[in-house]
Amino acid sequence: MTVFYWRRPEAGPGLRVGFTVGRALGGAVQRNRIKRRMREAVRLTRVWPGAAADIVINPKKVVLTADFETVLNEVRQAFVVIEKKLGGNAQ
Repeated sequence: MTVFYWRRPEAGPGLRVGFTVGRALGGAVQRNRIKRRMREAVRLTRVWPGAAADIVINPKKVVLTADFETVLNEVRQAFVVIEKKLGGNAQ
């Protein structure tokens, strides 16, 4: 997966997470399943309130067949990197 993030200077603290799941990843059923898996991984991982930031996750098709623990670890690792990059600049 690819993760994009940027700080929101105008808003209070808190993360906003979104997903981009295009038609290239499959039909509606497959895309919805990818989004459900990603939302659950974010819900289980998101313990850092952090600075005001927007995060966009662009999953790959392998999310459909990958073990959920693998998906969870990837999301967790992405949040750790974001925390390190933005945490030092948080007020």
